[in-house]
Amino acid sequence: MAVSIRLARFGAKKKPFYRIVAADSRFPKEGRSIERLGLYDPRKDPPMVRLDMERIQYWFGQGARASKTVMELIEKHKKGSSQETADTEKD
Repeated sequence: MAVSIRLARFGAKKKPFYRIVAADSRFPKEGRSIERLGLYDPRKDPPMVRLDMERIQYWFGQGARASKTVMELIEKHKKGSSQETADTEKD
């Protein structure tokens, strides 16, 4: 079973939000998923991203591959986390 970490679209027409899920690559985009790993809401300012990094690392260890968009969200989340910790250390 090839597992991919990708976005699954939810929400009303023209009001999307996305769940970041681990799913078998053969399942449809909005179909069944193995586990929910986070949320992404692009309509908020700034866009809201919540990730369960512990579970994402677990799935990477199991051989899962992330989509291009999810990888970008993970990288931005990591940069934001390191900036926040660096800012709090200065205080």
